[in-house]
Amino acid sequence: MKVSGLAKRIILSLGALTLCVVAFTLYANISVEHKAKSRLYSYVESIPHNRVALLLGTNPLNRWGGANSYFTNRINTAAKLYHAGKADYIIVSGDNHVKHYDEPSAMRDSLMAHGVPEESIVMDYAGFRTLDSVVRAKEVFGCDTLTIISQADHCARALYLAEANGIEAVAIEAPLRAGRWVRTRLAVREWLARDKMMLDLLTGKQPHFLGERIEIQTATALPGKWKVKEYADLFSSDMAKGLVAADGNYTLRLDNTGTFWLTTDCNTVSGEYTTDSRRLKFLNAISTEMACDREFAEHRLKACISQTEKYDLPTDSTLRLLSSRNTVLILLEK
Repeated sequence: MKVSGLAKRIILSLGALTLCVVAFTLYANISVEHKAKSRLYSYVESIPHNRVALLLGTNPLNRWGGANSYFTNRINTAAKLYHAGKADYIIVSGDNHVKHYDEPSAMRDSLMAHGVPEESIVMDYAGFRTLDSVVRAKEVFGCDTLTIISQADHCARALYLAEANGIEAVAIEAPLRAGRWVRTRLAVREWLARDKMMLDLLTGKQPHFLGERIEIQTATALPGKWKVKEYADLFSSDMAKGLVAADGNYTLRLDNTGTFWLTTDCNTVSGEYTTDSRRLKFLNAISTEMACDREFAEHRLKACISQTEKYDLPTDSTLRLLSSRNTVLILLEK
């Protein structure tokens, strides 16, 4: 059978295109595996500490409505990482593009069920793709270093993206428990995802949403001298009235060695403080006992200090001391 010149050109073009696609796929996969080689860890014990870990999202349920082992194993690995002291915060980044599909909330709830405190979990509802999650970790949450959590193939791609975006990252692989057919299907899917990633990097693809910068709080911002602006009257029968404005020169000084001084117009309360993630406790407090006109305020400030369990920093110059129920006890400014 004679083949026309046009048909030959079409066959040759298709052959050349196929070779290009195969070559590009091989290049993408070899590049990703090479970059990930020394930065992908299998055991929590051997991975270095990073302040922030990035947990990449997936559906908590499989296609049959049962528990998704990919999700479960990522949660287990993230919880082990946190409890081993290898990360102080975990960004849970996933898809929440429709009301009834919420990967970040599912991850948060599962991590809390594994003993990770809510204040150590950072929500990212716009992690629609791996590229979005990784880029937002830097551009929105200010992370220049990261520990990535997912299955091994996914971690390798995320590590490549991290390096391409100037993030110094390592990754911990969650176990992969699947049959041969499922593994083959997922491997092909990952090869194609790596092709797409390379094209995204070549074309400068950006996340769907960036938004304002959200700094993940750290205890290193605590030391310094803070002026008391308002405080709770814990002895009042009507706490609903809110905070009381400070009517004197009351200051709280926190030093870098874990010592604090709460100074009023005539007395000083001093002792130690400890921080862990967003928790804050004042310990071993002692006070001078000089009589003064503002003893009312002093007693209430002492009570607030003794009941402080947490803190937050809404801005660089604003500190709030919180109770275990997140009630604001003292509002301070630098």
